[in-house]
This record gives sequence, C-alpha cells and structure tokens, in this order.
Amino acid sequence: MNTELYVLPLVVRIERAAPPERTDALEAAAMAVLSLLADPGEWAAELHAWQSTGKIRKVVRRARGAEWRRALALPGRTIGHRTAEVRVHPPVPLDDWPRDLARLQVSGTELADTAEPPPAEPPILWENPRLEMSAGKAMAQAGHAAQLAWWASDAGERAAWRERGMAVSVRRARAQDDFDARAAAGLPVVRDAGFTEIEPGSCTFVADAPWLAGRVFRG
Repeated sequence: MNTELYVLPLVVRIERAAPPERTDALEAAAMAVLSLLADPGEWAAELHAWQSTGKIRKVVRRARGAEWRRALALPGRTIGHRTAEVRVHPPVPLDDWPRDLARLQVSGTELADTAEPPPAEPPILWENPRLEMSAGKAMAQAGHAAQLAWWASDAGERAAWRERGMAVSVRRARAQDDFDARAAAGLPVVRDAGFTEIEPGSCTFVADAPWLAGRVFRG
C-alpha cells in the first residue's frame, strides 16, 4: 500500500453576485468525482496513487473571478450542473499542492437552496440531518458517497450509470429514523475521519439505489 497521503482537490466556483444553489454544488462535486473515476484519462497514475493509500480524502476550496480562471488553467475537468460549476483536479500529495490551488480558501463555502430542487432520481446520496456541515464539507462527503457507490456497482451497473451522464441526486434526509434505517440496510455509508467540523466516525452520507441494497461498504 502507498504510504504517501494523496488528496483529491475540488474547486467550487462561488461568485459574490451569483453563488450556486447548495444542492447543485453537492451534486456537481459528486459528479466530478465520478467523472474522474469513470474516465481518469491522462491522470490514471495519480488516481491509482491516491486510491492505493486506502483513503479517499478530498478537499474542497472555493474560487471566484481571477482565482477561478487560474484554476481553469491547471490540469483538471470542470463539471457544470444547473447553477454550479465544480472543477476536479488530479490527486496531489497532501503537502505538495499546486500554488494556485493552495492559495484558495477552504472556509466560506456557506451555500443555501433558494428553490426546491427537482425530483430526486437514484442513486440518491442522503445527507445526515443531525449533522451541521458547511457546503464545502458536505461536497467532499457527497463525493465520498458517490465513490463508494461506484465501487459497489458492477460493470453493467456502471455502464448504465455512464449512459445517464453519471447523474446523482443529493438530498438531506427528512427524518433521522429514515437516515439511520438506510445506514443499517447494507448500503454504502460514509463515516468521516474527523479532520474537520464533525466528530470522527460520524455517519455523514448514505448512497441509496436499488442495485446497491445489501452491498456493505464503509468509508
């Protein structure tokens, strides 16, 4: 196993005058992660180094204006999803970020939904209603959930998912009992390492789709 810790950088565009909807940003982050997993392209070696650590750490930073343009100039892939734009960059060593990414802020990703999101379709990534997470933290956790769901899917299920554009729905569970029942149902569950914001071992997201039932994965 690779012992050097790698992280996956995600950058969300947050312009002062037009911030994205929170749900759109979370879904875009999950889709960005899935895009890289489904087609790593020229970054296959970096993706392998990241996954071979046995960890799937992700860090979300925010950018606007010239910061966003500098992020676009770096190797990566941009996912546009309704009101949100998220750029995923190839994994980097924890202590060796590209300068223009390292300069970006992690804090300040406080987003809200101003309108009801469209009807959810599977796979649905359910957020734990008991936890209070910044949008940036929740974006990383949604990315974890999407990755665990991808790992839990077989080749045929992944192919069908690709045909749907790697779409996911992210929703906050309405009741804690509903979330807890899904977490206990053999679905992919994200348990946070506790580096920021919440307690170690907290169950943050559950990935739910008909083909995922009974496939217990932990992250």
